[in-house]
Amino acid sequence: MIVKHVYMTLLILSPTLHALYAQTGNITGKIVSTDGKPASFVSISLKEIRKGTTSAEDGRFMLKNIKHGNYTLAVSHAGLQSQEKQVWVSANQTFALNFVLRETADQLAELVINGRKSANARALSSGKISIAPMDLPQSVSVIGQSVIRDQQVMRLSDVIKNVNGVYLATTRGSTQESFSARGYGFSSSNMFKNGSRVNSGAMPEVSSLERVEILKGSAAILYGNVAPGGIINMITKQPKFERGGELAVRLGSYNLIKPSMDIYGPINSKVAYRVNGSYENSESFRNGVSSERFYVNPSLLFKLSKHVELLVQADYLKHKFTPDFGIGSLDNVNIAPLSRSTFLGASWSKANTRQTTASALLKHRLGENWQINYSASYQQYKRDYYSTERIQASADGTWARPLGRTNTAEDYVIGQVDVTGKFKTGILEHTLLTGVDADRYYTSNYTFNQPAIYDTINILNINRYKPRTDIPEASRIRVVKTPVVRMGAYVQDLVNLSAKFKLLAGVRWSYQESEPAKITNLVTHVQTKGVSKVDKAFSPRIGLIYKPIPMTALFSSYANSFSVNSGTDVSGNALAPSIIDQFEIGVKNDFFKGMLSANLTFYRIINNNLAQTARFTSDGITPNNNTNVKELTGQTTSDGFELDLTSRPVNCLDIMAGYSYNYMRYSKTPDAKGNYIEGERLVNTPAHTANASMFYTFGSGKIKGLKIGAAAFYVGDRFGGWNNTIRQVQQYSRLIAVPGFSTMDISAGYTFRKVSVLAKVSNLTNTFNYYVHENYSINPIAPRQVIGTLSYRF
Repeated sequence: MIVKHVYMTLLILSPTLHALYAQTGNITGKIVSTDGKPASFVSISLKEIRKGTTSAEDGRFMLKNIKHGNYTLAVSHAGLQSQEKQVWVSANQTFALNFVLRETADQLAELVINGRKSANARALSSGKISIAPMDLPQSVSVIGQSVIRDQQVMRLSDVIKNVNGVYLATTRGSTQESFSARGYGFSSSNMFKNGSRVNSGAMPEVSSLERVEILKGSAAILYGNVAPGGIINMITKQPKFERGGELAVRLGSYNLIKPSMDIYGPINSKVAYRVNGSYENSESFRNGVSSERFYVNPSLLFKLSKHVELLVQADYLKHKFTPDFGIGSLDNVNIAPLSRSTFLGASWSKANTRQTTASALLKHRLGENWQINYSASYQQYKRDYYSTERIQASADGTWARPLGRTNTAEDYVIGQVDVTGKFKTGILEHTLLTGVDADRYYTSNYTFNQPAIYDTINILNINRYKPRTDIPEASRIRVVKTPVVRMGAYVQDLVNLSAKFKLLAGVRWSYQESEPAKITNLVTHVQTKGVSKVDKAFSPRIGLIYKPIPMTALFSSYANSFSVNSGTDVSGNALAPSIIDQFEIGVKNDFFKGMLSANLTFYRIINNNLAQTARFTSDGITPNNNTNVKELTGQTTSDGFELDLTSRPVNCLDIMAGYSYNYMRYSKTPDAKGNYIEGERLVNTPAHTANASMFYTFGSGKIKGLKIGAAAFYVGDRFGGWNNTIRQVQQYSRLIAVPGFSTMDISAGYTFRKVSVLAKVSNLTNTFNYYVHENYSINPIAPRQVIGTLSYRF
């Protein structure tokens, strides 16, 4: 409640803060070329306070809210020598200063194209070291702030739709978004914010994101025990040494209202701040479903010295919403033929989540070529959940509604130290990364004595039974507290073998200990302890890059990772981790001086020793019927390829497109009861996904400031339900066939000076389809909706 009051106070005071800025002075001017034409996209900065901007399409620029004093105004442009002029700024005055660049407008346009960074030239923070994607032997994608703004994304899934090969797999109970890539599901182990793991049980707030980085394939050498499909790293907005901000409000279908703010600037020459936050309230196309969210994200940047800076960040998310298991299944094999809006849960169902994170990153440069990064972060996650769930009706629609009641709290601490540097050994040039990390989870899970069944209804004929409306009593009866410790040490070296060949090699040692779980019966107060489990593994990585020309890179790579297994072997020992091999080959191209990036990647991922039910007991003769007794004899194989296209042929046009194919199946399954069927495709792994988007902003003429755009997304046929097993009890296929679907969004907006308005129609064709989790949470996709955002920048 205190945080909410602070947030509302900031919203009220923001116009006052803006007025206070006006007590300082301004610098304005215009930059032209020698032929008298406006020079756009020229960098202008005040050297003493690191405040800057770029010239607009008409060559004009303005620097606001500058304290009185003497400054050096520097003007620079790619390929040109910088120009500098001295300027005295007085309070409450605007000083005009013009520049003439010694090139024609045509020459400047060519320099803009040459100076633009392509998608293959932007280094990722997810790689823990500044290496351009062109020099990485794996596929990467970055979704930047412009896409997040233009598409008016509401959830992380809206961002991920722009990344081919990574897709929203399930939305169990609409309580979280679960992503997959290359056939492998992401869990909390594969989700990161500013380089630190975060719990995937909360739906992240995307309005605070500067960009989202996706490192496809293996990331085990950098982050330890992660699924082999890739990782998602969310980068939040950071402080700036220039004053500015934005106030916005978003309105949309189903009574959506979302005001937001973003304020940043310097506190002094050594400290900068940023505060952004939002409040969201909405109903849903699903009857009786609603959502309320509150979010705030403050951060501070300290310039401790010329070579040392400290970034401190925190955020807080509170989300209250209605759990919703969709329309469910009939007889376990058929999707119920219900309307998109039909809600089958109890009206009082609740899910309340809170997530708090805090982090500190200290960067210390040691000369030009070496740097040490120290980082520490803390996360607290809580969920209070009580709802009817698991919609599994009989063939005639009769359903005994089960109840679920949980309360979870998780504390998570992580620390890491990275050393990066560049050096030479003879003719070889090295880019080195080495580091250590450690983290500790401490999870408390409470169980309750709520009734197993709430009541009985008929989902095909709701009038057949009278539903209950009361809330059953439920008391805590048990708590399980589980600590998990992970540690790792790694080293990686990018070696320039020659002008055309580079070698990336490294290895990580990982240690993971699941300490004994402490189980407390809250009724009898009896305590018991579980069994500890330790996993250790080395994860090597090697890749070769060949650049026949500077704008083309061919690569091949091999990486190894591990996956922790549950269960025991036939002797009762904890099961060893499964070892996973990943192979990639591909080509990355920048065409037309970087205006078009086209990347193609082929991969194979093999889980060589998938944990499967053991065929026999320890005597080697008696058939084993205990599915918790396993052996490392199975195998899955994931083959596929991905095509990524990004282009900016002119300054006002942005294009993205992609296509991926994946074949994920069980490739080796011994003939034992409970094992999966060899050759069967895994559930929730579509063979095909595709995306395309285009946005164009008119930069001149009578419609200058008008923006139009369109985006299309496709997810192919896939299976829901469960994979079939050998000699299973069910006399039918447990797979639920889910057809593919495509959606299209269109957008239009207009910006005039500091005010902009942007509108979007999503799912223009009103496509009807589902996200299917097993056979009990079958959630329809959202219908056609309208969203509009009005914003003011200062």
